[in-house]
Amino acid sequence: MKIDQKLIEKIAKLSQLNLNKEAKIKMEKDLNKILDFVDKLNNLNTDNVEPLVYINEEVNKLRKDDFVNHLEKENALKNAADKDSDYFKVPRVVKK
Repeated sequence: MKIDQKLIEKIAKLSQLNLNKEAKIKMEKDLNKILDFVDKLNNLNTDNVEPLVYINEEVNKLRKDDFVNHLEKENALKNAADKDSDYFKVPRVVKK
């Protein structure tokens, strides 16, 4: 597949981009270089290469999460301007 100016104009229109002539030419060159590189990757012989799930063999060292209750509910809600049971009440920000 080859990228031409017609396709660049279509992509720009769909993306709502206003590209000048120089930008369109540069975009065409860049996208064609990317497609050429991908084509090279598609033609690569990978018959004797084992598929990878991960690039390296590193394993994450995770720490144990210890739950610590830093702030009691009552203290958190004590200074609330408006509350409902265990929740802060705030003005609606999303309209239906």
